[in-house]
Amino acid sequence: MRKKDTFGFIPLGCPKNTVDGEILIKKLIDAGFEYVDYMQENADIVIVNTCGFIDDAKKEAIENILDVVELKKEGSVEALVVTGCLAERYRQELASEIPEIDAVVGIGANNDIVEICRNVLLGKRENYFPPKELLPLDGSRAISTPSYWAYLKIADGCSNCCSYCAIPQIRGKFRSRKLEDVVAEARDLAAVGVKELIVIAQDTTRYGEDIYGELKLPELLNELCKIDGIHWIRLFYCYPDRITDELLKTMKNQEKVLHYIDLPLQHADGEILRRMNRTGDEKSLAALIGRIREYMPDAVIRTTLITGFPGEGEKEFETLAQFVKDMRFDKLGCFAFSPQEGTAAYNMEGAVDEETKIRRGEVIMDEQFRIVESKFEELEGRELEVLVEGYDDYNDCYYGRSYMDAPEIDSMIYFTSDEPHEAGEFVNVVIFDKDEYDLIGKELEK
Repeated sequence: MRKKDTFGFIPLGCPKNTVDGEILIKKLIDAGFEYVDYMQENADIVIVNTCGFIDDAKKEAIENILDVVELKKEGSVEALVVTGCLAERYRQELASEIPEIDAVVGIGANNDIVEICRNVLLGKRENYFPPKELLPLDGSRAISTPSYWAYLKIADGCSNCCSYCAIPQIRGKFRSRKLEDVVAEARDLAAVGVKELIVIAQDTTRYGEDIYGELKLPELLNELCKIDGIHWIRLFYCYPDRITDELLKTMKNQEKVLHYIDLPLQHADGEILRRMNRTGDEKSLAALIGRIREYMPDAVIRTTLITGFPGEGEKEFETLAQFVKDMRFDKLGCFAFSPQEGTAAYNMEGAVDEETKIRRGEVIMDEQFRIVESKFEELEGRELEVLVEGYDDYNDCYYGRSYMDAPEIDSMIYFTSDEPHEAGEFVNVVIFDKDEYDLIGKELEK
């Protein structure tokens, strides 16, 4: 009897890509393939699920592809398949410049991954790019995150068409999943022990508009809150234009929906936002932040910003810097503008030199560090519900996250306890100190 075909998998990029990868892995396992750690044992196939959004992501993807090429030369890997956004975007370049790749396939080919892998093992070279809209929005997943939390992707693609962003070209137009399908998947996740759902899409707040003719995120959240076993629901990728009062009321009134909102603003200067093909200015965005905090005084607001966008002079940058000081965001990431081929901003007039982009980003992050320092001081003595993630042997204490911290990107809370705990439990911790971006506490006595 022939042994099972084996495959390794390299997940890269954003949480949306993570979910796509989990569906791919489950399809292969269900078809009889065996998942292996390709770094520890030989693999018939290694699949690299790439990101192609910004230059750093492209570089990381290419480095991983070339690492597998070396393993092919050594004989520990038989075939290499490249999927995901980089494959979708640079199909000809990948196939011609790295001939060791056996299959370059677009995101619309994800449904066909089993047949593609079987063909590759028969020696057939695959370069397959069906319509992006064939990317499966639903499907069983091999969850790759810890057992107690998981991403819940409610849509794919994007129709915002920001001038700096290639996502609409790569992923296609915004497409929502049916509400009943999302809720059914959430029930399945709860049934296997998931306690925290992280709701994701390219634009989460647009959910439902394309298939129902109206924004349906509040209704979806209400349905998710009815599911037994789900304890926390966290929102990522909320577009500022669609933060409605209905959504804020839902977040305020539904106990399971965390007062945490990921709100990528990108800039605050009105002219720069216009050049980005986005709306608003520092006044309208400040009003939005104020409205969120009016509904939820304990709201944690995470944002991302871009420095050095074409046309950003000292005046426009000062507007952004002052906005950051005034708004006192809880979490903030700042990135130097990375021009992407095929986007409206790629050759836009008013380019900013790299040194200035980076310097401005450092100014923003220095200010943000001061803000976080002062906010952490305000947390001293506060009691927080913490989701236990593990035990730190070096520091002889547990660690976990509160509602204020998303997994993999935010801070940790390190705490001592007189009781044993397992990952996935919830405990109450009182905060008494900080260590840079992390908090230190002690479990409250029961």
